[in-house]
Amino acid sequence: MTIADDQDAPTAVVVVDPDNRVSGWSEGGCQLLGWTAEDTVGRPVADLLAGPVPPGFPGGHAADALSGPVALRHRDGHTVDSVITVQPLRGPQGRVLGHAVTVQRWDRRPVIADRVFEQCPFALGAFDPDLRFLWINASSGRVIAHTEEQVLGKQYREVLPEFDRSLFPERDDKPYTDKLAEVARTGEPARLITVFRPRGSDYANAWATSIWPVRDAEGNVRAVANWGFDMSAEYWARQRLLILNEATTGIGRTLDVVGTARELATTSVPGFTDLVTVDLFDEVLRGEEPPSAPAAGHAEPLTLSRAARHGAAEDPHRSAGPAVPVTHAVHSVAATCMATGRSTVELATEPGVGGEWAFGPGLAADPAHWPPGNPVIDKGIAAEGLTGRITVPLRARGALLGVVTFSRLDRPEAFTADDLILAEQLTAKAAVAIDNARRYVHQSTTALTLQRSLLPQRLPSQEAVEVASRYLPAGTDAEVGGDWFDVIPLSGARVALIMGDVVGHGLHASASMGRLRTAVRTLADVDLPPDELLTHLDDLVLHFASDLQPTSHFQTTAETGATCLYTVYDPVSRRLTLASAGHPLPLVIAPDGTTIPVSAQPGPPLGIGGLPFEATELELPEGSLLALYTDGLVENRERDVDQGIAELLGLLDHRAPSLDNLCDTVMEAMLPEHRTDDAAVLLARTCALDPQHVADRHVEPDVTEVSRARQFAVDQVEAWGLEETGFVTELVVSELVTNAIRYGEPPIRLRLIRDTALICEVSDSSNTAPHLRRARAFDEGGRGLLLVAQLTQGWGTRHTPHGKTIWCAQSLAHSSGETPLPPPGE
Repeated sequence: MTIADDQDAPTAVVVVDPDNRVSGWSEGGCQLLGWTAEDTVGRPVADLLAGPVPPGFPGGHAADALSGPVALRHRDGHTVDSVITVQPLRGPQGRVLGHAVTVQRWDRRPVIADRVFEQCPFALGAFDPDLRFLWINASSGRVIAHTEEQVLGKQYREVLPEFDRSLFPERDDKPYTDKLAEVARTGEPARLITVFRPRGSDYANAWATSIWPVRDAEGNVRAVANWGFDMSAEYWARQRLLILNEATTGIGRTLDVVGTARELATTSVPGFTDLVTVDLFDEVLRGEEPPSAPAAGHAEPLTLSRAARHGAAEDPHRSAGPAVPVTHAVHSVAATCMATGRSTVELATEPGVGGEWAFGPGLAADPAHWPPGNPVIDKGIAAEGLTGRITVPLRARGALLGVVTFSRLDRPEAFTADDLILAEQLTAKAAVAIDNARRYVHQSTTALTLQRSLLPQRLPSQEAVEVASRYLPAGTDAEVGGDWFDVIPLSGARVALIMGDVVGHGLHASASMGRLRTAVRTLADVDLPPDELLTHLDDLVLHFASDLQPTSHFQTTAETGATCLYTVYDPVSRRLTLASAGHPLPLVIAPDGTTIPVSAQPGPPLGIGGLPFEATELELPEGSLLALYTDGLVENRERDVDQGIAELLGLLDHRAPSLDNLCDTVMEAMLPEHRTDDAAVLLARTCALDPQHVADRHVEPDVTEVSRARQFAVDQVEAWGLEETGFVTELVVSELVTNAIRYGEPPIRLRLIRDTALICEVSDSSNTAPHLRRARAFDEGGRGLLLVAQLTQGWGTRHTPHGKTIWCAQSLAHSSGETPLPPPGE
């Protein structure tokens, strides 16, 4: 008998009689094995086998049914691997009248399965271990633009050569063909996302695919199958999210305008585009307020500075050059975008998917998906080597900062409407970061200008010490701090060396530093001892804190507090007196290179209140080297304070002929490239006043001693060759000694010091301080101190542990001028 067969699924049906001979043969048997009915009917069915008769097969061991693989013999002699089903044919009383045998190739499916796979919306295919096409469904045929008849038996690489290479070789992606071969070789399934650009399309597509081996009953890999579906929309949306995530962490890492512009450029390349340029107004680069946005129809070209330019083929470090001027013509796309505040997309060709490939990102190519006015088709950009360009105005907080362009050169896919959204999001992220950096630059510049104006511009003239100093603000990643120093000449040829550090950064720290420096100068004029001066300064800082208390619940409290080291050096006695309010103690190097220990106990920082400060005194050899510094010089992330102090000690060369050069050496060696705190150093080499330039005399508490004191002073200034000062010296000595005898307490001493000025001092044991007053017309006294003040360039009173000293100073014609300081940062 002959049973009709479905030509799309060749299946052989064989009827076997009780004698195990063929009694019926279908047309499918002819198609499958090449035998006709005339060839097979009447012959033993076992003649069709290519091997031993399996159990359950007619003529073999008894079995009701058989279902499984069997090797059959084709008419031309080759073996056909088949799957057979054997069912008995029974009569009315259940007697077996024969068997029905259904035969299919092992790689075919029943008709219903064929229909399921054929109509599946996913692309399905099967290939032999040599990657020859065995079967594809209709969806797969549409994807590869071939019918099943066109590809059956052909090599995969022959039909789809584009799958034999990676679209993104920089990612080390393995070609899809290699993955198929790997599964066939190893028998291990694989799941992957394949990105490829179909022929005739301007877009790259992303497919989720699975590849698995197909095994026979013995577990041998007989074929490789795959399936896939187009997930381009999801894939590219995820890629955009990844770029935005990278932008979140990669843009705005520093408070540097140009650095942030470069971060925008390097973040966008190559994942999103091939070339990015960022143009900013010069005012933005300088930290100033950006200019007003140009009005629509403006008549002048716009000149900006190109802060960043980065291409896919460029080294990010090589492209990080200085900003260069760039001019945008009046009617250019960039100028129009800045005037209108709207982004523009330029494409070299109409957007869409070309060729016979109909499965591209249709939504992205839909013109209705674009915002009004976009895209602009400009075939002229192709002459620049571009396939597309997005121009976005850079705006933050309502201000126009510049313009950004995203260009594609190497990749043929055109920009989509979703790409425009991504470009605007990247630009908005960078705009806020650039504006933050601009504001920081503005505040930092203001704070630094204020701080430099408050620091001493010149070191005052004095002969007690040779001094040099350096100050460097923090790097670009931190605000200006409150480090400060000062050199203040005191009475008696002494000098005060001060180093301090205010808590906090920015304008507040700079302003607080200025207030503290002014307060120290005022207290130094009173000539207080170091410990008493710091006590008064501590009270002032507490008052500063009360002034800064918030007036509402929503106002933050400003930082208060500071450290200060106050030292006084006397070149006559060669004694250094110091007290510290939480500040590092000075380093002292003797002329022979040994370290002189400073056994002082630092007090609490200023602003604590209620705790005492202790003064320490030590005698220094002439030519000793002192180093006063702030913690920013010796402490950073790489080393602790003790290690930094040890390194600083190793750099202090007491034989250095120039303290200025030594300052430069110290700053260069101690400070890291990326510092986060201010640093200041003040170096001083002590001098000793020649004993021949000091003369003193005990004065008895008797008015007759006044004339002897006058004569002593006149003789001494003449011996020093200062005859021109004799008259004034005689008058002031007479007045000061007379006051000491009348109002003071013994012992009384007169001391003359020849320094940059001629200093006259009268000391007694009384703590009563004199003061100026205006005498009336008929008063017999009260004019002495007024006379001293009029005849000298300065006078004052300083208290000592044993009383007080009244002093006055006359300038000498040959005194040297003030020594200018180098600018901070040099």
